[in-house]
Amino acid sequence: MQHKNIWMVLVLVFAGIQLSACQKTAAERPTEHPVTVELIEGSELSRVFLTEKAMERLAVRTDKVGEARSQKTVPYSALIYDTHGKTWVYTSPQERMFVRHQVTVDRIEGDLVYLSEGPPSGTVVASVAVAEIYGAEFGIGH
Repeated sequence: MQHKNIWMVLVLVFAGIQLSACQKTAAERPTEHPVTVELIEGSELSRVFLTEKAMERLAVRTDKVGEARSQKTVPYSALIYDTHGKTWVYTSPQERMFVRHQVTVDRIEGDLVYLSEGPPSGTVVASVAVAEIYGAEFGIGH
């Protein structure tokens, strides 16, 4: 009977060592940051890069700057206002990269914003999770 107890103790000790080794391996893995912010030289603006996982978690969606009645348009959800009252959209010059672009709103009709100043028609802009991208750019909530 005692011989079986010794084997049981040895099995449990060996299993514990194996589990602790797994935990150390997981803890030593480098963590990929969901966002990287890179200052644009000669500017007060930054490029915000999101990982694929961050894009999924935030459910980021994009639209293109359109044109209606010879004015540029964006979805209302694309707008973000800064603490000084300036109005911005986040353009997306390449996949998972976002850059703030100041806009001037002429008027808002329902979910459509008519711009008197803004990025060219056809420019890709973030239209969902804009506040989260803004927060990522300025480190809000980190």
